[in-house]
Amino acid sequence: MVNFSKISVAQDARTELHDKLSLTGAEVSINNLPAGASVPFIHSHKNNEEIYVVLAGKGKAVIDGEDVELAAGDWIRISPAGKRQFFAAADSAISFACIQVKENSLEGYTMDDAVV
Repeated sequence: MVNFSKISVAQDARTELHDKLSLTGAEVSINNLPAGASVPFIHSHKNNEEIYVVLAGKGKAVIDGEDVELAAGDWIRISPAGKRQFFAAADSAISFACIQVKENSLEGYTMDDAVV
């Protein structure tokens, strides 16, 4: 039995990893916006919070009407109800990962869940 999955992700505009890695507890996507581009819609969720990490570049998120500047290395968590949209800076592309999980579903973490 294989206990892991591995893939390589190209620089496509968006790659969803749910099916590619047979994820069962989260959705993960890799997103790449060229300079000056944006996600073409504002969205929120019913149940899932999203955790974003900026992998490269810079830009901003507009969350509930508030501009949040983003740069490589930044992490941000957005509750399900937060209305969000992402933008690359005019002079820089942005690459980010989004991890989507059901809010308040974590029952144990790190050492609480580790088997040594």
